[in-house]
Amino acid sequence: MSVNQQAHTGPPYGQPQPGYQGYQQPAYGGQPLPGVPQSQYGAYNGPMPGYQQPVPPQGTSQAPPTSGAPPPASGASLPSSHLAYSQFGHGDVHNGIPASAAPMQRPPASQPFLPGSAPTPVSQTSTFQQYGPPPASVQQLSNHMAGMTIGSTTASAPPPAGLGYGPPTSIPPVSGSFSATGSGLYTPYTASQGPPPTSVSQGLPLAQPPFPGQPISTQRLPTQVPGFAPPPSSTGIGPSSYPPTTGAPRPPTMPGPPLPGQTVAGPPTSQPNHVSSPPPPSAMSGPHPGPPMSGLHGPPPPTHPPQPGYQMQQNGSFGQVRGPQPNYGGAYPGTPNYGSQPGQPPPPKRLDPDSIPSPIQVIEDDRSNRGSEPFATGVRGQVPPLVTTNFLVKDQGNASPRYIRCTSYNIPCTSDMAKQSQVPLAAVIKPLATLPPEETLPYLVDHGESGPVRCNRCKAYMCPFMQFIEGGRRFQCCFCSCVTEVPPHYFQHLDHTGKRVDFYDRPELSLGSYEFLATVDLLKNNKFPSPPAFIFMIDVSYNAVKSGLVRLICEELKSLLDYLPREGNMEESAIRVGFVTYNKVLHFYNVKSSLAQPQMMVVSDVADMFVPLLDGFLVNVNESRTVIASLLDQIPEMFADTRETETVFAPVIQAGLEALKAAECAGKLFIFHTSLPIAEAPGKLKNRDDKKLINTDKEKTLFQPQTNFYSNLAKDCVAQGCCVDLFLFPNQYLDVATLGVVTYQTGGSIYKYAYFQLEIDQDRFLNDLRRDVQKEVGFDAVMRVRTSTGIRATDFFGAFYMSNTTDVEMAGLDCDKTITVEFKHDDKLSEDSGALLQCALLYTSCAGQRRLRIHNLSLNCCTQLADLYRNCETDTLINYLAKYAYRGVLGSPVKTVRDALINQCAQILACYRKNCANPSSAGQLILPECMKLLPVYLNCVLKSDVLQPGLEVTTDDRAYIRQLVTSMDVAETNVFFYPRLLPLTKADVDSDSLPAAIRNSEERLSKGDMYLLENGLNIFVWVGVNVQQGLIQNLFGVSSFSQISNASSTLPVLENPFSKKVRSIVDMLQMQRSRYMKLIIVKQEDKLEMLFKHFLVEDKSLSGGASYVDFLCHMHKEIRQLLS
Repeated sequence: MSVNQQAHTGPPYGQPQPGYQGYQQPAYGGQPLPGVPQSQYGAYNGPMPGYQQPVPPQGTSQAPPTSGAPPPASGASLPSSHLAYSQFGHGDVHNGIPASAAPMQRPPASQPFLPGSAPTPVSQTSTFQQYGPPPASVQQLSNHMAGMTIGSTTASAPPPAGLGYGPPTSIPPVSGSFSATGSGLYTPYTASQGPPPTSVSQGLPLAQPPFPGQPISTQRLPTQVPGFAPPPSSTGIGPSSYPPTTGAPRPPTMPGPPLPGQTVAGPPTSQPNHVSSPPPPSAMSGPHPGPPMSGLHGPPPPTHPPQPGYQMQQNGSFGQVRGPQPNYGGAYPGTPNYGSQPGQPPPPKRLDPDSIPSPIQVIEDDRSNRGSEPFATGVRGQVPPLVTTNFLVKDQGNASPRYIRCTSYNIPCTSDMAKQSQVPLAAVIKPLATLPPEETLPYLVDHGESGPVRCNRCKAYMCPFMQFIEGGRRFQCCFCSCVTEVPPHYFQHLDHTGKRVDFYDRPELSLGSYEFLATVDLLKNNKFPSPPAFIFMIDVSYNAVKSGLVRLICEELKSLLDYLPREGNMEESAIRVGFVTYNKVLHFYNVKSSLAQPQMMVVSDVADMFVPLLDGFLVNVNESRTVIASLLDQIPEMFADTRETETVFAPVIQAGLEALKAAECAGKLFIFHTSLPIAEAPGKLKNRDDKKLINTDKEKTLFQPQTNFYSNLAKDCVAQGCCVDLFLFPNQYLDVATLGVVTYQTGGSIYKYAYFQLEIDQDRFLNDLRRDVQKEVGFDAVMRVRTSTGIRATDFFGAFYMSNTTDVEMAGLDCDKTITVEFKHDDKLSEDSGALLQCALLYTSCAGQRRLRIHNLSLNCCTQLADLYRNCETDTLINYLAKYAYRGVLGSPVKTVRDALINQCAQILACYRKNCANPSSAGQLILPECMKLLPVYLNCVLKSDVLQPGLEVTTDDRAYIRQLVTSMDVAETNVFFYPRLLPLTKADVDSDSLPAAIRNSEERLSKGDMYLLENGLNIFVWVGVNVQQGLIQNLFGVSSFSQISNASSTLPVLENPFSKKVRSIVDMLQMQRSRYMKLIIVKQEDKLEMLFKHFLVEDKSLSGGASYVDFLCHMHKEIRQLLS
């Protein structure tokens, strides 16, 4: 499988991606920036409090990525067709600063970097700081990094002598080593997805173009840092001893790496990612020349960061000399002489950001190789396309990757092998995922009173992997091997191959996903359920009324109630509705259809909650339409003059729970809440926010609820099927860590709008509310994951409650929520039989029908570590690691959690190096083809606000993000940790496609262009100071840069092609995400720019996060320590 294969993770981007929303408030909810109009700030959803650091001089400072989103974001979600790389000629900048654009301020490319010559960008202090003292001397460092190359070295071609160890004689230490044309070190991968023929360029004799027919680009060999092992020329797969992964044509073996001085050809095409001229070092995100940063200095060879997904490198090593690959630059330009060569050491060279694995390139390659053909699920253990690739799925017996994605599709046969590799075995399951219109929803099978056929012993449901024997009279379970009689009504003859003759007529025998109608024995109390109810509970305290929120909610509900979810062909929804308002007391409303006016009943004894009316509280919308409309008109007027500022919270949930109990149904509470509940009542909270706890052993208390009252309440809610969705509108600390407990444990969603301002935030709030009310949801759900003998589910992550070790219980489960399951060995597995998973979800549909949804997946098993590393999916691995770390902060200091993540990834990569790569110098960094992006994505997780908060991130923001990420799917974590960055000025106004994404680094931005950055919670539109006046007029309707207002959260609707194109891009991105993203306009050199830079995740962050280049060097050091 090819690199590209890897990361496929999830629904193609064209589908709405669940979950991203929450960030919307300005700053995740932070405070307004001083001096800026409040509204605009906030990336994550709330005005950002103090991003006010002085703006670093343009071009140099790299901002901290805030949330560090996994790379795919950058190009992530476009359907493949969208990336118009073709629009640019090769020389154009694909991913980077357009050549014509105003030059960034950095030294001209060709200038050699002298140590110390470039000023270190302001925001970048020694980069690796957090990992230990700087090397004592440059020389040491250089020795340490001595040959960090990423690549797959091929065994067959030993590094040319002078290359790895002495300065390549003929290559001057240029700072950006390739010529524009071919500059990436990455050669494109072949379509068949074998490991990228990167190695092609590896040892090609000069004259032979790497791909037939391609011109040889004259790229310079990555200049080897003397002493550095030559960076492998292409991504590093060299002819290697491993057979190429599936089907990839094997790169021609080459005589040997090009000698110093030879140029290596590399196809120019695939490089959308780089700047066409060698990027000048100074602005790079890499280590800055200058005082040795810790860890950085030697340039790590162009390391390919561990690429996430690389299939095994051919040999894993990033090879002997690789030619520059597109997008990966050559050796670090100007790296210091890393070796002990006699003579004076050349000036320290920097690791060239173009020479290390690029998320954009990997995403692009996967799109071009795997986006055109449907993904048929008939073969066991197939790695799906990446989540950033738009593809269609044909269910032929295994569940679609939209429902289940795994960290590896080929799992070790023994627990010893699993422990040795340290690769977690996990599945990210999204049982009710939304499918694109071209794909068929799971069929509903009704077996009548007898119910679905199941194994007698383990109770697994009938599926395509069950084996029929004795002429079809019995079947052997594929999970536990028990033999069960086929019930007479289910009997069918077998054909000559042993298949039942009705195989294609029964979804449960031929498809990976399907549904059964549940029978009486699967019902609660053996009673068929009533249709669910929705209860709207509105805070009417002073803040909510004064901000206009109460009136806004009431106006919206009048029309929204006509769009409640319903079963396919039903004329109206079966869901009943009820209304409560509250401040320090609760007000219940009787809206029975026979009344002329609604009646209000007040419950002031909040310590002993009860529902004062049964008849008339929960009603059918159509029957009580006029009474409901009258109530919604009256509520804003009734409380217009309120002076009550205090609120209660727990009694509100108790009231909703009691109402559902009385009606004997499941349902959902929509609670709109504004402040910390300090009024005397059960669940009363105190303000315990304390920034001084950050980076201490007590920091974990900030993520823990301050009382266990809410956990007990959540347990009661789950038992009744009462799911809680929470819309928060805080102007100060609200204790999301505590208020969110019930929402989290009942399978609900939290939305947060800090410093809510009607004109700025109403669109976002109303869009979120509409989608939340209308989306598909299953109530009173229980999920169990069964596995074949040899492995079992041992750990679960997500928004749910567990009362035992096997059943995941959720009062509500919507189409955006995922449950992540980790598996461990309890016996040996066999390569022949593979491993199987069956996820069974029992739930009540919105019409009150009890159903079972089944998803099956078969995986391969291996006895060779190389097969494991060839079939991993980095995006899913990062999704699991982020959730594991985010749960870890509840019980351990954040530093311990960060160190554990770094250590686990170093062990994964060290095991690969030791057991799967051909022997090569210790100085080379060798990454598995499918995991070459692991370092860049992992660094994004480490720099995220939960694990490394900047000063401006509030405690509530961190708790909010922590809960949000825990139930995100793979596509969402991908763009959240590595945001998508699109050059708007490069958009083709005549096509429907998105402009090609670029890498998340400040050095890729040009002052003459505009860019759009999205991470699933926010959309930033960044405007450079030198953008042409015509473009500013077309997009913002003002005549100059200084007149652009960043107080607006929408783009004006103007009748010109550029405005239409940009607005259509924004709309397309909003459609792909499960939350409505907040739009923030950022002018270059404006205060808000610090917030924007927080998302340029390849750069060093203000909160101390390492740049990608530095982190790669750090990982290399960790791997070498483990190996030695």
